[in-house]
Parts: sequence; structure tokens; C-alpha cells
Amino acid sequence: MKKYLFIIKTQIIKSLTYEFNVYGNIIMQTIIMITSAYFWRALYSGRSTVEGVDADNMLTYVIISSALSVLLITNVERRIGRSVEKGTVACDMMKPVSLFWMFFAEDIGSIVALIFQNMLPILLIGSVMIKLPVMADIKDLPLFIVSVIESFLINWLIAALFGMTAFTAVNINALIQVKKHLIRLLSGSIIPIWFFPESVAKVLSSLPFVYIYQLPLSIYIGRGTRAEHMVQMQIQFIWLVILSALFFLVHNIVTRKVMVQGG
Repeated sequence: MKKYLFIIKTQIIKSLTYEFNVYGNIIMQTIIMITSAYFWRALYSGRSTVEGVDADNMLTYVIISSALSVLLITNVERRIGRSVEKGTVACDMMKPVSLFWMFFAEDIGSIVALIFQNMLPILLIGSVMIKLPVMADIKDLPLFIVSVIESFLINWLIAALFGMTAFTAVNINALIQVKKHLIRLLSGSIIPIWFFPESVAKVLSSLPFVYIYQLPLSIYIGRGTRAEHMVQMQIQFIWLVILSALFFLVHNIVTRKVMVQGG
């Protein structure tokens, strides 16, 4: 555990040194957040509620979604891709630390730094320029926190599984960007799933992506009852178990392949 805590500490220090990337990310997220806010204000013009959500709640949804996007940044797929591309993956696997636990620790370190570098500034900008994103019911805060933790783990597992395709595709840099934007679309981060046609919404609701963004956001703005949220969180946990099992299965297959064939 001390080794991974040291990796987290090192990654925090490393992340704090790249100030230009911080400013660039804040500017990009602010533009997306404000543009989305204007879009929803225009959509709600003359309407009190749509699908049981009013304009104020939708603006809160936009701000918190932008903040969550910082917590859901992963670098594991790029790290896997670089190791495979450089041919160092076999040597990396022989180090006295687990390769994927090392990648996980690095992502945790990056997120800790991003909370202060990006997330808090984005929340501040959203509060000043759009509205104060007050939670619908503060009693649901524990549910929201647990849901966010599980959403991060689901997102990380999907990224790690996607990253392992580098063992066959070698260069997946372009695919990573496609995956990133596709998940934002299918998870309700940009447009909530409840605005999709009913047939499409049912299909998307059966996939794990809605439990990355939409579930914690729905809890935050109070769309649905607490009982409904509890049921959805149970499904979220089931997806977490399924993806964890799939990850360990693929990890074992890939590890055996690398150790036999080399990097």
C-alpha cells in the first residue's frame, strides 16, 4: 500500500506542475458549460418543466455535470497504449508493483490535483455566471457521494478494458477520443437520457453508461424518489461487479499472453 500511496503523491506533484494544461482545461470546460446553459435556457423558454425537470434544475445539472467530468478523467488507456507501443509492457509487468494498480494510483493522484485545479474553479465560475448549484435535498448527499465513487470505478474499468485493446490494435489514440465523447453522449452528461425517444432511452438504460453521469446527477437535482435512486444504485453496483469480473478475466488473459510472447 505504501508503494501506491507514493505513486499517488508523485502524481499529485506532477499534475500540479503543468499549469498551462490546467488553464486550458478550465477554459474548455467553461465554454462547454456556458454554451450548454444557454442551450437549455433557450429550450425551456416559455416552459415551466420538461420531463419533470424545471429550468433551474437543468442548469444545476449542467454545472454539476461539468464538475463531474473532471473527476471522471482517466489516463489508464493512454498508459497501456504507450507501454504496448514502446514495447516496455513486459518489463512493466515484472516490476514489484501491479501494473494496473499503478495506473489506478496515478489516476487517483491526478484527480486529487484536478479537484483543486479544475473542479473548484469550474463550480465557482458556474455559480457566478449561471446559478448556484444547490442540491435538491441535502439528505441525499451520502447517496450522491457513493454514486459518484461507483461511477468513477465503472468509468475507470471501462477505460482499462478499452485500453487493453492496445494489445491487438497497438495504437488506440484516435479511438480513445471517440470513446471519450461517445461515453459523454450515452451517459447523459450532455443530454439527459430522459430527453431521448422512449425506445432509445430503454436501450441506453440497460447499458452501464447511464450510471456514470446520469444517476449521480439525477440524485443531485432530485429527479425521482429516494426509493428509485436506491434501486438504480443497486443496478449500478451490479454493473460494477460485472465490469470488475470482466476486467480480471481479460487482465489474466492479456498477462499470460504478454509473459509468453513478450512485449
